[in-house]
Amino acid sequence: MTISTAHSPQPPPSDWQRRVAHAFSRAADRYERLAHAQQAMGEALWARLPARPARAVLDLGCGPGHWSARLADRHGPGCRVTGLDLAPGMLEVARARHGTRAGWLCGDAAALPLSDASLDLVFSNLAIQWCPDLEAVLGELHRVLRPGGRALINTLGPGTLAEVNEAWSHPGQPAALLAFRSRERHLVAARLAGFTGVSVEAATRRFHYPDLAAVMASIKGIGAQAARGERLTRADLARARRRYEALREPDGLPVSYRLLTLVLER
Repeated sequence: MTISTAHSPQPPPSDWQRRVAHAFSRAADRYERLAHAQQAMGEALWARLPARPARAVLDLGCGPGHWSARLADRHGPGCRVTGLDLAPGMLEVARARHGTRAGWLCGDAAALPLSDASLDLVFSNLAIQWCPDLEAVLGELHRVLRPGGRALINTLGPGTLAEVNEAWSHPGQPAALLAFRSRERHLVAARLAGFTGVSVEAATRRFHYPDLAAVMASIKGIGAQAARGERLTRADLARARRRYEALREPDGLPVSYRLLTLVLER
């Protein structure tokens, strides 16, 4: 998220922005191959798309461009689809895979480089949980949507990756992963942003993996390692493996996501 906005100068990227952009750029090539859980949750969000055609659509946190390309196909040549992401590496992959089916833009969800009231639809699958300022993000979405526009957002709430947190935690130390925001926090932020229609649904989605390596590959595939910011030792890995094995179920090692689905009407 490194470029200037259309309405105000963009400050230099913070340390958080640099770390997250770097982590997601590193994950770009393998994102779709590893992010099966994220893909499944995105399909549920896709089913909520309105039937009416849109003239301008934003895929917020577009990653390697899968949903951007599908949005372009769905809405046809009369629609302008923009895929926006924090990570330049993700956008490089998106351009290579999908060419000009969408426009690709590096930008900050909390300071969108887009004009006021310029969009009919925002689609965002599992991106805004990485943004530290939820109120700024939702305020920006309200600003760039036209009256009658809609934002469809998948994000994550408390309880997400609980098993991973348990495996990697140390007594007396803070949790290894992000402190995800509650459903209530999202409701309040959306109303404060000015949305007239606000719905936030919560559901738990669980996925299973054969071993710890597969679990961690799925997490790294979405850049989640950016939240920790410290190097792991072999002792850390051995401890995590023992603790995670104690959670094994018949289908494998569980990974839980507390999915929050926001439908916001401008």
